[in-house]
Amino acid sequence: MSASANRYCRLDRDGGVLTITLARPEVLNSLHLPAHVELSQAFDLYAADPDLRVAVITGEGERAFCVGTDLKSLAQTGNYEYPYGGFAGITTRFDLFKPVIAAVNGLCLGGGVEIVAACDLAIAADHAQFALPEPRVGLAALGGGALQRLARTIPMKEAMGLILTGRRIDAPEARRIGLVNEVVPKADLAARVRALAGEILACAPLAVEASKQVMLQSLAAPGLEAAMAMRFPAAERMLASEDAKEGPRAFAEKRRPNWQGR
Repeated sequence: MSASANRYCRLDRDGGVLTITLARPEVLNSLHLPAHVELSQAFDLYAADPDLRVAVITGEGERAFCVGTDLKSLAQTGNYEYPYGGFAGITTRFDLFKPVIAAVNGLCLGGGVEIVAACDLAIAADHAQFALPEPRVGLAALGGGALQRLARTIPMKEAMGLILTGRRIDAPEARRIGLVNEVVPKADLAARVRALAGEILACAPLAVEASKQVMLQSLAAPGLEAAMAMRFPAAERMLASEDAKEGPRAFAEKRRPNWQGR
């Protein structure tokens, strides 16, 4: 395993998995502009490196995943600016088709929920709590697309109940409404996330990217027929790849495929 250190986030590389850890535990991993910049650079690294196939984002410690914007910093600067990629470098990164898993290890409030909503998969520790409390401080969750994403990914009444009240929900409730995929004991979180990443790594990388691109970009089509008629560059690249030949060949020869990502 290799690791690199920044001031506000930590990067750990283990084979094809990059773990990005929010590293501001003294403020419950809330984020200010310098932290957003570092996180955007981390996701740039992930996007550009063909050997990295899964990213995991989590928070340092067991108290908090991320409680959103650092309000003390915001009060001092009034700065709502974000780098490329948006809040935490991920919420407006619409060209990233590699998978990202959220490992929710504690409080997940405001922008933390926006990070989870922007990830493809999410596993929560059983002590995690979730909320979009912005209306309780005179704001709305506008910075990272949570309002738009939750309206598309969980039942509307559940989304409205979460958003309009600012109330907290526990991890089982987050699982029930579809905000996270799984809930596990906090001691098992890292192992379960690594196992999930391993399941993704067993698949052909170009097939994973093509699947994500088709699913996300199909949402822009006016209907099913139009969505099925769309062209998807990642899918075309997959179909023309050596891996598209290797998969059936490995199946016929009763062996594990040797994915090349090309």
